[in-house]
Amino acid sequence: MTAFWTEPDFDEHEHVQLVHDRKSGLTAIIALHSTHLGPGAGGTRFWHYPEPKDAIRDALRLSRGMSYKNAMAGLPMGGGKAVILADAKGTKTPDMLEAFGDAVNGLGGRYVTAEDVGISVEDMVAVSQRTDFVSGLPVSGEDAAGGNPGPFTAMGIFHGIKAAVKYKLGKDSVSGVHVAIQGTGSVGGGVARLLAHEGAKLTLSDIHEDRAKALASELGGEFAAPDAVMSVSCDVFSPNALGAILDDEGIARLDTPIVAGGANNQLARQGHGDILARRGILYAPDYVINAGGIISVAMEYLCKRHGDPCDINEVRKRIALIPGRLEEIWQESDASGVSPDVVADRMAQKLIGR
Repeated sequence: MTAFWTEPDFDEHEHVQLVHDRKSGLTAIIALHSTHLGPGAGGTRFWHYPEPKDAIRDALRLSRGMSYKNAMAGLPMGGGKAVILADAKGTKTPDMLEAFGDAVNGLGGRYVTAEDVGISVEDMVAVSQRTDFVSGLPVSGEDAAGGNPGPFTAMGIFHGIKAAVKYKLGKDSVSGVHVAIQGTGSVGGGVARLLAHEGAKLTLSDIHEDRAKALASELGGEFAAPDAVMSVSCDVFSPNALGAILDDEGIARLDTPIVAGGANNQLARQGHGDILARRGILYAPDYVINAGGIISVAMEYLCKRHGDPCDINEVRKRIALIPGRLEEIWQESDASGVSPDVVADRMAQKLIGR
């Protein structure tokens, strides 16, 4: 496995750990970027990586993104992330999840985990059998915060899209606004439903084409093939699948004035945000607009640790602050001529003492 400290995405991470449990077959990487504001919080991704270096890169980039996300969301949490390296068949067993829980527990609370791509609420329940440093667990009652963070992530993205539409297009409503959504899973599908409820025109796409087609039919939208969605002429392109799609080729294909979606690490490298800005495309920094899920997870965890009840309305109030943060970033970008991604990074770095 590649030495993590030689990777371009290594950013003075505090801790990077390879976890291998021969008995269960678990291989995972846990990365802590910063605990300046509190324990590193971030979900666990279960994914098949063709090359081990891809898993290292993901863990490093995602954990740094969580430091920035938690700081910009005003949470007393640092940034961490874990990736479990799945085999080509996606084999996942209770023993693997319990071994992973033991690894999390061994960090003594420096890392708090939750759901991410490929990991369900049920999986987190299995992890919680071995450690208390876990969130995103089932809750009882509609007014209690916690559980699947996907709907809260979608809520924040929806608010962020509305803010972008107002800022760039001068419209107070998304009614009639054309949004092309890449990825229709828990988050992208939730965003689509919220937009449809307010009358947006939708084009939906997913590598699981049947899922996207079914949702498009349900919501009265159109379907676009996965290799075509980035070229759709629309008011908003909303990436809600995997990251690094905004590279030279991807940006050149865009036919939209706004990019606002929940995928992590959308920009393939530093400098792509500036290319978007030079094309006149308003970009919503991903870790700012997609903070709804971690807000829910963090509030659930903090309330549990303090023995306090956690009202879902408090989570909603915090998510409702996302548009204001985006507007502050865009205003500073316009005033300084610096792209929104760099403006956001500088704000976050200041908050975490970097």
